[in-house]
Amino acid sequence: MIQREKSDSLAVRYISELWDFTRVSVAQNNLQELKEIWDQWDNEVRQLFYLNYGDLPYLLDMKVDKCLFRALAQFWNPAYSCFTFGRVDLVPKIEEYTALLRCSKVQVDRIYSKAVNVPTFLRKLMNIIGMSEQWVTARIKQKGDSRCIPWKSLRDLILAHPDARKKVDVFALSIYGLIMFPKILGHIDEAVTDLFDRLDKRVTPVPVFSESYSPLKEIVATSRRNDIIEEKWMAIFQNLQEENVEWRAPWLLPDKILYRCGDFDWVPLLGIWGAVGYAPLLVLRQYRSRQFVPATQGLAECEFSYKDDGYKRKAREMANAWNQTRRMKRLAWVQ
Repeated sequence: MIQREKSDSLAVRYISELWDFTRVSVAQNNLQELKEIWDQWDNEVRQLFYLNYGDLPYLLDMKVDKCLFRALAQFWNPAYSCFTFGRVDLVPKIEEYTALLRCSKVQVDRIYSKAVNVPTFLRKLMNIIGMSEQWVTARIKQKGDSRCIPWKSLRDLILAHPDARKKVDVFALSIYGLIMFPKILGHIDEAVTDLFDRLDKRVTPVPVFSESYSPLKEIVATSRRNDIIEEKWMAIFQNLQEENVEWRAPWLLPDKILYRCGDFDWVPLLGIWGAVGYAPLLVLRQYRSRQFVPATQGLAECEFSYKDDGYKRKAREMANAWNQTRRMKRLAWVQ
């Protein structure tokens, strides 16, 4: 019905026009010191970490295939916020991300949103790491248009902190800042501390689907080829056909699928630096459900940065929409 009303869905046999070529510079933080600290911890401290922050430590051993990453960038379709390989669409789902982290301290349908009135960067850091105002002030740095704290300052604190819980908190903050949301190499950005400060509110949009199975643990343990060059990946993706794709996420078997929030025909997501739109109905095959192309009117226009004019009004609209989340029963699989 929405498709007929909006008239903005893809036409039959339509193939999206992507950019001719995009060059992506892939840089990573050195995680060796984080790994060494984790290896030194005893089982009691590790269990305290898992209890509060889930499977984050497995990210320390995650191998990033830079050639694959650069090749994937060529197939990102900004009009529909997904990867488009000919007639095959693929996009990571909210449910997958949450299931991967497998953290039990979550709450259904509580989306992260940047609060209008938040403590200063100084106060947030003092609260998270448990150090004095003088100590924190001396270590805050300005890098371009961002304020941040160097990883080496947090490293020294983790090694010397007498409070096990605070030691775990600072280690988790470092993983969020260096691996999940890196912006400046060797530093943790202020925006990450805002997200981290709200983790106690258990803000996440979906439940964890498995308490006993760890996807990240299995992925890290699986051997993968890393000798495929970028041009080879490009050729693979360019020739990808629907019959070559098997949708498989054994840890993810939701009975109901989040597909709409409030008056939006899709799902608006508020991140730590801005907002994007997400159309889960575009990838129902990944849920082993009947596939069709949803209306995506306004999807691209919903993107904005927290530095844009009038972002607070837009952020409030999106946050309020999450009070009206809508889910649909998983549809029968149709080959």
